[in-house]
Amino acid sequence: MRFQQSAPVASITGALFIAALLAGCARHAAPPPTAAAAPPPVVAMVPAPLPAGARPGMNVPARLPDGSYPTPNRALSGAGALWHLRSALNVAALACRGAQEATIVAQYNAMLAARKAELANAQATLQAEYRAGGGDWQDRFDDQMTRLYNFFAQDLARDAFCAGAADTLGAIATVPAATLPSFAAERLAALERPFTDFFAAYDRWRAGQLVPATVAAASAPPPPPRAVAGTAG
Repeated sequence: MRFQQSAPVASITGALFIAALLAGCARHAAPPPTAAAAPPPVVAMVPAPLPAGARPGMNVPARLPDGSYPTPNRALSGAGALWHLRSALNVAALACRGAQEATIVAQYNAMLAARKAELANAQATLQAEYRAGGGDWQDRFDDQMTRLYNFFAQDLARDAFCAGAADTLGAIATVPAATLPSFAAERLAALERPFTDFFAAYDRWRAGQLVPATVAAASAPPPPPRAVAGTAG
């Protein structure tokens, strides 16, 4: 009887080892390479421009130690905030022009009628605060009202101020009487912000501060209109 010769043990063992090695390599193969992340875009920095409505040599108030700008609306009581808000809206009714003029005037007059009692109480309370300070309180009160009106009458931020006043007049009709003082404080801060933002932009220009080019483009004054040549008739 003839027996078939079997494969050498060493050959079989070697083949199994190679197969196992290849399987292990397949399981632990390195992940495919990923694309390198793009570098962040380079932000061009340019000198801050002279803000729209500004002119060299303007008298801009100096910053206070806390970095804010002085305004007539600091450290007000609830009654003071409401009366100051009424004054700011009065300026808007007198000074704002354009498409929103009629709406602002009508809503301002409606506010005076609807909030007559609250406004009268705010005025009396604020005057009592001045009276408690002693001296010629009426003069101090009148001087502060003059500064208040002059602050909001500045034309350097008129468009943004008028837009904020229109929004405030549209919202005040539905504010409960109990929350009018807090509403007034919040809206008063918003109405003075266009002015303090202007002061900050002017200070950046005066100091030659570098700002991102996109910021500079947004705050720069618009170019003058191009002249259109007339045609012969």
